[in-house]
Amino acid sequence: MAGSDTLWEIHAIRYGTNQSRTRGENFILEKRPTEAMPMDFYCWVLRAPGQVIVVDTGMDPEKAARHGHTIEHSPVQAWRSLGIDPVLVETVILTHAHYDHLGHLDALENAHFYMQAEEMDYVTGPWMQRPWFRRAYEADEIARLVHLLHSDRLTLHGRDQDIAEGVSVHWVGGHCAGQEIVRVRTARGWVVLASDALHYYEEYERGIPFSVAFNLSDMIAGHERIRNLADGDDHVVPAHDPRIARIYPGSAGQPGGSLFRLDLPPLSGSAAS
Repeated sequence: MAGSDTLWEIHAIRYGTNQSRTRGENFILEKRPTEAMPMDFYCWVLRAPGQVIVVDTGMDPEKAARHGHTIEHSPVQAWRSLGIDPVLVETVILTHAHYDHLGHLDALENAHFYMQAEEMDYVTGPWMQRPWFRRAYEADEIARLVHLLHSDRLTLHGRDQDIAEGVSVHWVGGHCAGQEIVRVRTARGWVVLASDALHYYEEYERGIPFSVAFNLSDMIAGHERIRNLADGDDHVVPAHDPRIARIYPGSAGQPGGSLFRLDLPPLSGSAAS
């Protein structure tokens, strides 16, 4: 079992992409709106001796096609390629409830899920009457969360929550009402999986907001929260930046550019270059 000196591996699963994305779609008041800015899609696996935690579950292929994204690898198959049987996974962190994070809940049929209570309030409350705020949510997936809650398989927690020794989650809001980040202790120090608190490194480097936002002030303030929880800027990992695949080493024995080790240092020596 994990102990007080537990160090975690972090495997990033690059499961999808959108090569037609532009800067104008990504950033508010962008000066070069038509310039290409591709977007990758990630979910993650944390591993320590005797313990596995899945962080988000990727995107349903039909929903991906409808939203203009391309699925390149199945997260379920990626879990299996890492030697993880989805049926045996016990713990899943949901950083928020957008459709590109909830796509394979049912593959984890015996897992217990953890999510910010504020996110459930948001996705089942009056903000969903407005198309702008509900556009990245899918009603059937939100209903699935409600069923998990009523089956005692979903814990809705407060803003800061320990999930396991060396793994904690922290509310930042901004992108959505219940957006959280994940802090993980690794052999190279404390790494922060920013999830969609950061889509690209550029947001963090320039102090600018992403275009899909519930609260811009929380989004920008979240950058400082991330800095305070990580051991350095090269310990911060966004959720959608193609730079990740260029600077992090691949997971051993995993060909095809779909799995990367975030607990190892960036190959370039700095994730901010």
